[in-house]
Formats: sequence, C-alpha cells, structure tokens
Amino acid sequence: MKKSAEKFNNTLDFVNSIIRGGTCSGCGLCVGLDESGKSNMVETPKGPRPLLDSKSKIPNIIFFSCAGYLIDYPKLYKSYYGNYPKSWLIGETKGVYTGYSNNLSIRKNSSSGGIITQVLLYLLNKKKIDGAIVVKQGIPSPEKARVIIANNEEEIISASQSIYIPVSILDILNRLENDKAYAITCLPEQSAAIRILQTLGYSKALQIKYVLGPYTGTALYPQAIETYKKIKGIKKNDETKSLKWRAGEWPGYLEIITGSGKILRSPKVYYNFLIPFFITNSSLQSMDFTNEFADLSVGDAWSPVFEKQGKGFSVVVSRTIEMDSILLEMQEQNLINLNKEEEAVASSMHGHMIDFKKRGGYIRNKLRSFFGLHAPEYGYRPIKIPLSRYLVELVISTVFICGRLRVFRFILFIIPETFLGPLFNMTRLGWKKLSRPVKRKGLRNFNVAFTIHNKNRS
Repeated sequence: MKKSAEKFNNTLDFVNSIIRGGTCSGCGLCVGLDESGKSNMVETPKGPRPLLDSKSKIPNIIFFSCAGYLIDYPKLYKSYYGNYPKSWLIGETKGVYTGYSNNLSIRKNSSSGGIITQVLLYLLNKKKIDGAIVVKQGIPSPEKARVIIANNEEEIISASQSIYIPVSILDILNRLENDKAYAITCLPEQSAAIRILQTLGYSKALQIKYVLGPYTGTALYPQAIETYKKIKGIKKNDETKSLKWRAGEWPGYLEIITGSGKILRSPKVYYNFLIPFFITNSSLQSMDFTNEFADLSVGDAWSPVFEKQGKGFSVVVSRTIEMDSILLEMQEQNLINLNKEEEAVASSMHGHMIDFKKRGGYIRNKLRSFFGLHAPEYGYRPIKIPLSRYLVELVISTVFICGRLRVFRFILFIIPETFLGPLFNMTRLGWKKLSRPVKRKGLRNFNVAFTIHNKNRS
C-alpha cells in the first residue's frame, strides 16, 4: 500500500479505503476528528467501524495518525520524547518496576495488580484531572463495552477489568468539554495517535494530560463470545446477564452468567483456545506491545515467583519524569507497592509476545503487502530477522488463516471445551518451549532501520 495521501480524493475516500482494506482497528479516531459531528461508530462482526456521512469533515491530520494506514514511530519518538529509545523492544523508560495496589479490593478486582486504577484515582483526587476516559464492560449490554468519562471514584473502579474485544475509544475526542483536563486509558496505537495530535497542536488532544495504557497482545472479534456460549450449550434466547474477562483472583477466568442463571467459567489460560479462531487483524498487524507512547504502561508480571502467589502483580513502566514522580509519591503514601527492576528482567516476562509484535508483526505486514493486501506502515523495520524466525511465522500465520475457515471452526463444536481448553494450553506451552530458541534468538540485540524519510534522520 503506497503511503501517500495523493492517491486519495479526500479524507472520506481515505477512511473508507482503510475499512475496505481490512486494516481498520475501529479506534474511532476519524469519528472523533470529524468536525461536522455527522459520523459515528457502528457495531459489525469485525468490531466497531466508522460510518461516515457525505458531509463529514475529517481534517488531513488523519493521514498521519490512522493506525490502519501510517504511524511513523521513529519520527514520533523524536518529536515527542526528543530522542530515540535505548530499547526498541519496550520503548522510552524512566522507571521499570513490578508492583501492585495496596488497596486489596482494587488489586483483587483488577486484571493484574490494580496499578492503572490506583493511578487514575490518585490523579482525580489530587485534581490533576477532571475525568478519566476509560472503557467499561456491560455498556450498552452485558457482552459489549463502551468508552465512558468517569468523573468519580466509583466509576473509575467499575472500569478496572480487562476487555478483550475491540472498543472504539478515540471517538470520545469530540465529546470532551472545553477547559477540562483528562487522563485516558487506551491501546498502543491509540496512544501513539494521541501523541501525534498533541505534537501538531490539536486542541482536544492537548486536554488529555495523561495517557495510561496496558500492554496489549491479542484481542478477539465479538463473535468469540457468541461461539463460546454455543459450544457450552447455551441457547440463543438465553441472553448474557454478566460478563467478566478476568473474574476472580489473578490471573482470573472468563465468567459469563446468563439470564437463566447458568454460570460459565473458564480459566484465562484455557479460554485462550479462542484466539486462533477469532484473533483480530489489528492484533496481528500491530508492532507495539508495551504501549510505547503512554506515560504509564502496565502489564501482567508473568513470573513463576508471582504466579505462585496468585494475588495480582504488574510490570510497571513510567515513560516521563512526571509520571515516575507520581508513582514514587504514591509509594511514599503507601498507595502502591513498587520494586525496581532491570529492563531486561521486565522484558523477559513478555519475551514471547514482544517478539510476536516486533518481528512477527513486521513479517505479517510484509506478507499482506506481498499478496497485494493493505498493510499499515510504522516507519521502521527490524534490521535482522533470522530465516528460522520467518519459518516460525509461517506456521503461526497458517494457524490463524485456517482458524478463520468454517471447516476448522467446526472443531470447536465437536471437541468439548473441558478437553479443548487444557489441550490448547498444553499445546501452547509446548509450542512456546519448542519455538523459544528461535523467537528469542537475536531479540536481546534487537535494532531497527527506518523506512520513511531515512535520509532526514539523525
């Protein structure tokens, strides 16, 4: 896909081409930028998608901030942070920690350690923000999720759970109240889009004073939940009454309660069997796992030491001096518990997924381009990828391609979930062990080459 705005007649033509090309992530940015206010996001089997009006007025800034088309990460590093990161694996860092909220209720009811929720509460109580832009499960119906502006502690806490389906977030931009300050929790490319808008002086984006983001691996199309209910024998008219993706103590389990009172529960490591069949395109094309342009990035602290305790631990990365100071203030006030970590230790907890994004994402996008499909551009490429890593990706991509075919999805209905879940987890662990030498080879020395305006870089 040629990265030039000249090939499009206007921004409406541009956005529609991204949707047709299959790289739209459903972030809602184009709707949030629409000066006419006539466009909106609609639900589709592929998640939220923009529905544009013929009178929609989307500024040209969309050409440089649409994650389905182009986000020039190296250029953004220079314009926002003022430098390139020491590590292209996890990005700019001021502090790297493992930790958790000291509020037992928040820690227990969050996806991992409750750090993001606790920081949002701190920012609100210290009047550093007027509201927090968060995603809440159960709106407008139990199996769906929507972005909201939380103005009090109760609303922030109610949105503390992880959500693994696509949700449009940036369409909230045109609903921000003038002269108010906000924090936002969002996905990696959404964080990057906000930073682009801020560096270009877009007023609504400048009202977002803090960006907090989770590490982001894979998301599922909404059909995953419908299918899961079917394979568990739930009738179509037995509607979902409650849905939690990470219920219970860390690492949690998928919990669905139906109108008839049936309760479905599946440990997180088991219901991951849905991933090969319903993984989103944006999960496969992204090259950012650690949310590189969030002030605060948080992920699960996957370590045998923490996993044995089962209480919820987070990897915590601060990327600005101010955010690092806020974290240390919170620790002094006994709101959170932090232990400083080496970057290499934090990276090793997510080495498999970091490789899946940094090298796997690049390979998959190149494959899309090779077959004449649209592929996003992020402004850089890994300098060296071993041939063995390409072969591993060939296996991974083949699994995902097959998983989208009806004939393979039929497997979900003939093998009981009680057997398929453990089988998938055993296969997953075996594959990780088998592919680990290949996926980790050269990763510690990962470096990149710029692919856009290379001559103007220094």
